[in-house]
Amino acid sequence: MYIVHSVFDVPEEKADEVIDIYKNRTGSVDKWPGFIDFKLLQNERKVGELTVEICWDTKDSYLNWVTSDEYQKIHELEKKYPDKELAGIVPKVHKYKVVAK
Repeated sequence: MYIVHSVFDVPEEKADEVIDIYKNRTGSVDKWPGFIDFKLLQNERKVGELTVEICWDTKDSYLNWVTSDEYQKIHELEKKYPDKELAGIVPKVHKYKVVAK
């Protein structure tokens, strides 16, 4: 299994707005071959710190997703979000290979 975390900080007063965006996401990644699970995590102590966690069956499945036209289309829409402060946020991406369960 391969897990990708995209960690980003938003202003605390905008955290609920961003959470709502993810609750209403397109879900196109869910149909991608090798996709296992999607979660949006919120730090309990720092409510503006959010983490997107996506689990894949293999690293290759993840790489096929991030090099796809569908991925590019979704991320281009993010750049056009009307709130320029939110649109300009760049996440820190961490990638993990599951080595034990």
